[in-house]
Amino acid sequence: MSDLLRAPAEIKYAEELDWLESIDDNPKPFSWRLSPKMVRLFILGSERSDGLDREISQKWFGDRSFVERSIVTLASDRGLLLIGDPGTGKSWLAELLSAAISRNSTLVVQGTAGTTEDHIKYSWNVSMVIAKGQSRESMMPSPIMTAMEAGAIGRFEELTRSTSDVQDALISILSEKYISVPELESGSSDNIVFAKPGFSIIATANSRDRGVNDLSSALKRRFNFVRIPVVTNRKSEAEIVRFRTEELLRRHAIDLEVPPTLLDVLLQSFADLRASAAAAGSDDEKLESALSTAEQIGVLEDAVLHSNFFGERALTARTLASSLVGSLARREPEDLAILNKYLHGVVEPRSKEEGGTWPEFLEGGRDAIATLS
Repeated sequence: MSDLLRAPAEIKYAEELDWLESIDDNPKPFSWRLSPKMVRLFILGSERSDGLDREISQKWFGDRSFVERSIVTLASDRGLLLIGDPGTGKSWLAELLSAAISRNSTLVVQGTAGTTEDHIKYSWNVSMVIAKGQSRESMMPSPIMTAMEAGAIGRFEELTRSTSDVQDALISILSEKYISVPELESGSSDNIVFAKPGFSIIATANSRDRGVNDLSSALKRRFNFVRIPVVTNRKSEAEIVRFRTEELLRRHAIDLEVPPTLLDVLLQSFADLRASAAAAGSDDEKLESALSTAEQIGVLEDAVLHSNFFGERALTARTLASSLVGSLARREPEDLAILNKYLHGVVEPRSKEEGGTWPEFLEGGRDAIATLS
């Protein structure tokens, strides 16, 4: 695992999954590796009342009802669509579900404007076709077809970024649970690929992409929707940011502490900026950033790495403010003006009233804006 830049969940948490599988005596749907109860426990972590001999870490932070509804959907014959704003953990939840159910979260199609029907069905190895003709041997199955043949979970990221013809091709897969291969001899056992029990699809969609390639009514009927809201609970958000940052420190073997006071400053800053965006009268008065939890993690990671490689190997409020401005200022001069207004209108009065790390944070933010202006 140390040789991988980013190990998929089934490799990263292989020991936990093996142990859960060894003690799991609950009924399992189809070809699932874990029962629904154990899938939930793997994702949300164990509690003392579970009576386990070891602790299972919490990996996704959110309402347990979203996880339970997702698991129930995958045990049915319907697809699962996780929809929400950017940075709400949709893809991470999809990966954890696939890892726990199939022990394979890598059967993924990335939806883009360039995604074609071949990406969700199959294509051909041209050299083998020339040498031996069209056959199952010369066919290159898509990740979705591979999931069908294995009775596993296939994933489709950013579904609404795909064109309507790609979405239409997905309707027949979700409805009929097979893919026809008309290039092969009709009537042969090879010209239809049937899905095995356990196959399902987890798709994700960005709620901000509404209107890009809207889903048809027919495709919507094939999915159960689970809407993942933005995390607004301060405690939950702090847990997510801390969890991800600790992972980063372990991965880079960095011995650097994130002071709780600076984590509070980061959380408060994002809360302030979200409130400002909610009160804004137009898009020009809002940061282009979605101000998601994922972007908070990005700001903190940037500050931690900068402190480790170029600082005094200690995180400071100045470095945190510089990372915040650098990460969120995507439009010039609009975003810089919004951040400057925030520093003068909110941070400056707070630094005078509360003191602490806020004055240094204010100074670092001003310097960063001056550099970028």
